[in-house]
Amino acid sequence: MEDDSDDGFNVEENYYAFLNVPKNAGIEDINSAYRHLSRMYHPDKHLDDESKRKAEILFNRTKKAYEVLSDPHKRAIYDSLGVKGLQTEGWEIVHRQKTPAEIREEYERLAREREERKLLQRTNPKGHITINFNATDIFDSYDDSFEESMLPSIEISGMSIAQSIEAPLTVRDTVTMSGNLSSHNGNGNGGFLISGRRLINKGWLELDIGGGYGPLIGFKGSRTLSQKVYLNGGASLNFRQNGIIPGIMGTLAVQLDKHTVGYLTFNGGLQSSMSTVVEHNTEKHYWNTTILLGIPHCYLSASYTRKLAEHELKLRMAGKVGTFGFVAEYGAEKKVSKYSSVVASVSLGVPTGVTLKIKIIRSSQTFIFPIHLSEEIVPAAVFYATVTPLLTWFVLKKTIIEPMNAEQRKRDIDKVKETHRQRMAEKKKEAETAVDLMKATCERIVNEEERKKGLIIVNARYGKFPGTSTTTESGDHEITIDVTIPIQCLVRDSRLILHNSTKSELPGFYDPCFGEDKQLKIEYIYRENPQEVTINDNEAIRLPVLHNTSTPASSPT
Repeated sequence: MEDDSDDGFNVEENYYAFLNVPKNAGIEDINSAYRHLSRMYHPDKHLDDESKRKAEILFNRTKKAYEVLSDPHKRAIYDSLGVKGLQTEGWEIVHRQKTPAEIREEYERLAREREERKLLQRTNPKGHITINFNATDIFDSYDDSFEESMLPSIEISGMSIAQSIEAPLTVRDTVTMSGNLSSHNGNGNGGFLISGRRLINKGWLELDIGGGYGPLIGFKGSRTLSQKVYLNGGASLNFRQNGIIPGIMGTLAVQLDKHTVGYLTFNGGLQSSMSTVVEHNTEKHYWNTTILLGIPHCYLSASYTRKLAEHELKLRMAGKVGTFGFVAEYGAEKKVSKYSSVVASVSLGVPTGVTLKIKIIRSSQTFIFPIHLSEEIVPAAVFYATVTPLLTWFVLKKTIIEPMNAEQRKRDIDKVKETHRQRMAEKKKEAETAVDLMKATCERIVNEEERKKGLIIVNARYGKFPGTSTTTESGDHEITIDVTIPIQCLVRDSRLILHNSTKSELPGFYDPCFGEDKQLKIEYIYRENPQEVTINDNEAIRLPVLHNTSTPASSPT
């Protein structure tokens, strides 16, 4: 279920949390939760007109949640798109539950996203910028140097730029235009390429025309041979002053299992080669093995990547050995925002020496900065190449990235608060109304639990407690609400079960500190034994905690 906005702050109704059932709940659990809430909120259960009016509002909300979750079709839409998926047909939005400010915000956001998607889909721009630095003067000393400079010389030894855009002509035809420029040690070159691709049955065909080192014409194609096998290949002619240079390539790919693919590739031309590649890719691991036989070099390479999705981090190790020498590489990739990543890697080998490579990825744009530190494998160069990126990242994270993200988060929270001010006020009023209607039920449950020495909620508070980690600037003071009555009303047969969803959508709850990290603290008595437990907002729990018989207890995580 998606958030209500791209800011990542959910302000729409959570039907699962309201009924206090898990997302995989069966129809029996949903029916049971609906009957439990209906007994409290049905207007016929209340005598005076004011209570009937309040109960009718909550009963309608309970009925709406039940209607959606008990209908397989509506539930599937809700699970995928949320409440707005149930309220949207094309670009028309049902207005009855939105304020004018929310309606304007919704239309503007949808229109803006649609235009951005159209532009990106039609052009698909990609760019690569590489700037090579020569910093070998830092670690490689030359005894024949007569210059007495206190600072080592760091120079830009090369630079390259590549850019491409796509222009769809029809559903099946696309034209791609790309170009590149490079300069190395004062020598520059470049080229351009125009490609036309047509989709055909089970594959595609492509015609390439370009220039750079003389005119170039080429032809490529791909075809799926079976469910697990496909073949692609191509040929090219490069017209130069001293003759025509032909080129040919072909790749046969085979799906070996669910996560493994094998490639057999032949390249013919000035540098001919035959290679075999095996790739294995899962959610947590990726490894690649390559064997290449060719002219002028042959080599064996392997790489392994560990994916730490919970930390948005990838750790990589690689090695290559062949007729040219050997190279070992290690590094890490860290996602810093929704569209941005930073990669740092260190390679050391013979005869390349030690190189630190920094890569910055922003959407479809890539910036690469290889820094050559030493012509040979010098321990000092390896040490500083490893430590410097870590220290730099730590300093940037603490001084720039985290404060900037905190400020952006605060602006997003303020924006959502302003846009949904009326809805949040209504939720607070609705929660207070629900608590009033729960009092009779709560008293009955307490009497039953006291009679059998069961589960009695002494005190329950929900919100931000001192010491709770947060990225906003609201200070370290307590912002909580009393939810003793709503929690007691969720007790059934001396058991309390809360699922892993936000507690602010439970009946009688509301969000007292929007955007903050919230917790639920419960003090309860079970079999005349007082206990205490604290859980995070989206954490599940079952009470009583039978293995804990001490008086105050911390979170059972």
